[in-house]
Amino acid sequence: MRLDDTPQAMLDDPAIALVVVCTPNASHYALAKAALQAGKHVVVDKPFVLSSAEGDELAALARDRGLRLAVYQNRRWDGDFLTLRRTLESGELGAVHTYRAHFDRYAPQVKARWKEQAQPGAGVLWDLGSHLIDQALQLFGKPHAVTAHLSTQRDGAQVEDAFELVLDHGGTKAVLHAGALVRAPGPRYQVHGTLGSFVKVGIDPQEDALKAGQRPGDAGWGHDAPANYATVTRADGSRHAVETLPGAYQAFYQGMYDAIAEGGDVPVKAEEAVDVIRVIEHALRSHRERRTIDLT
Repeated sequence: MRLDDTPQAMLDDPAIALVVVCTPNASHYALAKAALQAGKHVVVDKPFVLSSAEGDELAALARDRGLRLAVYQNRRWDGDFLTLRRTLESGELGAVHTYRAHFDRYAPQVKARWKEQAQPGAGVLWDLGSHLIDQALQLFGKPHAVTAHLSTQRDGAQVEDAFELVLDHGGTKAVLHAGALVRAPGPRYQVHGTLGSFVKVGIDPQEDALKAGQRPGDAGWGHDAPANYATVTRADGSRHAVETLPGAYQAFYQGMYDAIAEGGDVPVKAEEAVDVIRVIEHALRSHRERRTIDLT
């Protein structure tokens, strides 16, 4: 395998068909555009770009050139989200009225990295918020209104490190939360419907497994600890555990391969990723103006 110091060397290589952009958020747009103009298929890490206008432009460029453009929203393949989605599709909870999703951590020290420095695309809303928003849009569609509260909680924080975001989907309210000073995190998901409730603790194990040197296909890959299985409580008060489906980040790249080789849809469409960016734009405006942004 050949390593090059510049993006252009990679773009000029006719043997390369797919370019993956995994760089600081502010550089996504320029690098993805250059790759598409060079005739490459492209995967861009989340968040896609820093404005919906940039995202619309890249999506149109890919369509015009017949190229595959996808965004790496890998947490669609978290085991807990796959399990929740299957539970909702089963109808076991009835009509959902309240959806709460938390992505909380305890990281009291501000790190010297671009995600935590005062620059475009930094901060927890762009980082973890793009995951939580994407999942909510997958379950409930585009919101009717957005309300957001952002804050900086840690000493020395240059950008927001906590937020609470409420997406109004009509009969369903999605409450999304992330924070860096949560020493005892509560449930990852709390979902309440007319026929029951779904509560899930613990975080998907795939990221930690990758950091530990494991790889997809290893024994036990993506399997949750039984202590973290979700609990469904029915309207009559009865309860049962729901075994977590195995997480499968590898499914994204299998889907990307299939899209390139066979001409099908990419696993996460650019247009869907632009919808996430629009919600972030509305959230930033909501926080700035201290009001709910009505999208109807």
